[in-house]
Amino acid sequence: MAINPSIITRDLDKISDKTGNVYESIHIIGQRAKQISSSMKEELNNKLSEFASTVDNLEEVFENKEQIEISKFYERMPKPSTLAMEEFLEGKLYFRHPEETTEE
Repeated sequence: MAINPSIITRDLDKISDKTGNVYESIHIIGQRAKQISSSMKEELNNKLSEFASTVDNLEEVFENKEQIEISKFYERMPKPSTLAMEEFLEGKLYFRHPEETTEE
């Protein structure tokens, strides 16, 4: 997915069109951003855990180029909020209102 990492001005009408309420749309985007962030963090931690060392040798830590490259790759990725906004605007997010229960 090629997403521009720069700051982009968004049309609030386009954001609110899908739900009828800009705040509800932002909440949905925020929830999706949390999901994306969590999965990215888990993925990064799994990749970096391969390099975990019990030795506290400073030279060894600084010389691990693979670990540095993995970290740089994740730093260059678009932010979770940007990814979530793109998914929302492209209609790729599924969201629903929980059924309201009536007490009788």
